[in-house]
Amino acid sequence: MLFDKNKLLLIAGPCSLESPAIFEPVAEALSGIRDRYPELQIIFKGSYDKANRTSLGSDRGPGMEQGLAWLAQVKNDFGFPTLTDFHTPEQAAAVAKVCDVLQIPAFLCRQTDLLVAAAETGRVVNVKKGQFLSPAEMRFVVDKLNGAGAREIWQTERGNTFGYQNLVVDMRVFPVLASYGHPTILDATHSVQLPGAAGGKSGGQREFVGPLARAALAAGANGLFIETHPNPELAISDAGSQLPLSELPALIESCLRIWQVVRD
Repeated sequence: MLFDKNKLLLIAGPCSLESPAIFEPVAEALSGIRDRYPELQIIFKGSYDKANRTSLGSDRGPGMEQGLAWLAQVKNDFGFPTLTDFHTPEQAAAVAKVCDVLQIPAFLCRQTDLLVAAAETGRVVNVKKGQFLSPAEMRFVVDKLNGAGAREIWQTERGNTFGYQNLVVDMRVFPVLASYGHPTILDATHSVQLPGAAGGKSGGQREFVGPLARAALAAGANGLFIETHPNPELAISDAGSQLPLSELPALIESCLRIWQVVRD
């Protein structure tokens, strides 16, 4: 098992890997946070392909070959387990050679072939709950992964859509998902997205990242997923929802305090 029940799980990194000028400072900052808080279990994340952009002409990132090479670099230089999302069953084996955790994107969480391919790699599978699913429906996603032989499953909430370019997080989701027997995580930055609300791209309300993260831990979540960037306003994706890297340490400190209280 990669998940350690005695530590707060933190999946963190930039939305898109973009370039070494972006992901290396993030990895360096996360390394410092790891040294300061041994009660944290940090997984470095970064996407090589943002395949679900609002507009056809939007920058999708470095691509699979370069992105996986950069994730391998982070793993070697900083010692973090790594996570990335993939989008077709054919990509699973290549991603599994580099990454410890394969992530199923929310919009693809019911795609049977994708779930089976991830499970068959033997790596951890982090499946995002679709914006269109109730917590109860995630049981069938978990059943598919269990049936395909997944060794370890993580479940990540990222808000529900009720239309009008907004997302809502129902804190009841965490005890419901926990009843399926696998760790639960809040994607605190995608949950504050305003999908498609920024003129052909997604907007966001990053001022709510902290409140949602702390509330999720109080509701029993086992971990947090936080996208962070040295200068979010210049990010090629999710500029409105990524947390400024300079704000991450204070947020983690406050989240750890709540996590400890809930555990006690």
